[in-house]
Amino acid sequence: MEIFCIIPARGGSKGVPQKNIRPFLGQPLIAHSIEYARTSKLVSRVFVSTDDDHISNISIQAGADIIRRPDDLAGDTATTESAISHAFSWWTSQGLSPDIVILLQATSPLRPKGSLDEALKHFQKKEFDTLLSISPTHRFFWSIDKEFATAEYDFQNRPRRQDMKPEDIRYVENGSVYIFTSEHFQKTGNRLGGSIGYTIFPEEYSPEIDTEMDFLLLENVASTLSD
Repeated sequence: MEIFCIIPARGGSKGVPQKNIRPFLGQPLIAHSIEYARTSKLVSRVFVSTDDDHISNISIQAGADIIRRPDDLAGDTATTESAISHAFSWWTSQGLSPDIVILLQATSPLRPKGSLDEALKHFQKKEFDTLLSISPTHRFFWSIDKEFATAEYDFQNRPRRQDMKPEDIRYVENGSVYIFTSEHFQKTGNRLGGSIGYTIFPEEYSPEIDTEMDFLLLENVASTLSD
């Protein structure tokens, strides 16, 4: 069973320049995702898909192989799915053929220790087509229609957080881990679909880094975590 991990990391980031290699907890941001994948007992190889020399050099030092992404797949409008599709083409050109692919996003550097192998074992045991990591949220959701707001919960009987029943809890896609079979992606071109499983990360692991403020906030969160 060949299990590959791919981490997309383009060089051009408008919100935070060179975000993927900015220091986070004393090492480049992308190094956290590479380390997370490399600690797995099940992952065969770890690849970083990038167009950037600095990201390439740092990723190699961290123990990843590089898939050089062409410029037309690394612009502001490039999708993650296009990077995955390019990776499959590159693997084929190298005579490589993964059975299962893991997508990690570098912008989610905080993940519970051991959670990747737990997710992989669950994915294989249940024979899902795809799987994603989600986190519970205790926020109350509203929708809006022009000037009016409509509650998506019973605000007349607002539950306290500690009284919320499992069926009342909502979950967010935290962007941390995606797992899918090669067969599924090559059929659909999407990281999700078919029979979709999930793994739950605690709520404190759900934030992603997209702004300068996120770096500061997540470093503070990380100091409070005990795995």
